[in-house]
Amino acid sequence: MTLARLGGRTFASLRHRDYRLYFVGNAFSFVGTWMQQIAAYWLVLELTRSAVAVGALALVQTLPVTVFGLLGGSIADRVDLRRMIVSCEAVLAVVAAALAVLALGRAIEAWHLYAAAAVQGVALALDAPARHTLVFRIVGRDDLTNAVALSSGLGTSARIVGPALGGLVIAVAGAGVAFALNALSYVIVIGAILAMRIPSTPRLDVHVGTVLAGVRETFAFAFSARRVTVTFLAVMLVSTFSFNFDVLLPLVARRTLDEGAEVFGLIAAVFGAGALCGALILAAVGRARLLVVLGGAAGFGGFQLVLSQQTTLTATCALLFVIGIFYVLWGSSALATLQLAAPEELRARAASLYFFAFQGGAPLGGLLAGALTARGGTELAFVSAGTIALVVAVGLAVALASDPARARPGRAASL
Repeated sequence: MTLARLGGRTFASLRHRDYRLYFVGNAFSFVGTWMQQIAAYWLVLELTRSAVAVGALALVQTLPVTVFGLLGGSIADRVDLRRMIVSCEAVLAVVAAALAVLALGRAIEAWHLYAAAAVQGVALALDAPARHTLVFRIVGRDDLTNAVALSSGLGTSARIVGPALGGLVIAVAGAGVAFALNALSYVIVIGAILAMRIPSTPRLDVHVGTVLAGVRETFAFAFSARRVTVTFLAVMLVSTFSFNFDVLLPLVARRTLDEGAEVFGLIAAVFGAGALCGALILAAVGRARLLVVLGGAAGFGGFQLVLSQQTTLTATCALLFVIGIFYVLWGSSALATLQLAAPEELRARAASLYFFAFQGGAPLGGLLAGALTARGGTELAFVSAGTIALVVAVGLAVALASDPARARPGRAASL
């Protein structure tokens, strides 16, 4: 009976028909996205033989989030969510198809990958807050933390399947096939979104003034209460300086372990397996707590310090699994925390605040990770990342402990 109740809590959000459609559609899309990520980073490394070039690709893809991330949430609060999501997914499908044609025709160059990454970055900056606001509309407040955890579990399962398939596809058929499969995955998720029964959201006036005013309101929310501010800063600082695995994992495979694409796919998949375990833990708990955010950040940093000293595949895989668990505990808990703390009219902007914090500093972080690796190997990059994550977690915990409002009953209970 206890196991049955635990299973019911873990998968509670799947009782919503539209969330099941969202879940299945994104299962294909996330796998395709990771296959494309693996193919793009590996192809840049092969074309340029440069660690800095890999970091530059991360910069180009994430820079639009820095520029447009908060605008995406402000727009999503004013337009029909499904129409916005379908438009963004269609753009992503076209980009993936174009890369497939270039790669299969043996005409692809590094600048093609950079241009595609920039377009993808803009589309994702607009798409992400709309998608997570749609999830809130589907499942409601009571099931939000569970839905966020399950969605995170889905994304991290894709980290297992996507990199493994991506590495295999690259080795057997080439990067072009990986790009083509990703284009197909977007067609599936668009069909799932269109099949949902939720009513269209009313469209409000959208012009430069209202959008910019919405961005100002987003920043006001970020600093409206200490717990919200702590959550925002935890995500921004840890993700900027300590979560640059897209850049570091191919370098770990190539330079630290002296292996090829298959091992790159394996270690990325192992990290995803740990993240899936963390997502299932969070889904079973079903509540967003700030203690989990800070504790997860501390564990995420501490185990990177241990990882920095490893040169064997077995030890690297074991530590990446544990790091994956802590990654979800701080990342997914933070998203649910911000959305639950936001009033209804700021729901999409709360999601955009999270994605701005999570990816807004990635351009700097990606370049820093590539530069540190070029100077001192992945050991130096992981030592830097782990130390910063630990300092941030401890510092923010001290700041939270000194908050005079933290003991007030009923104050942001979901935090």
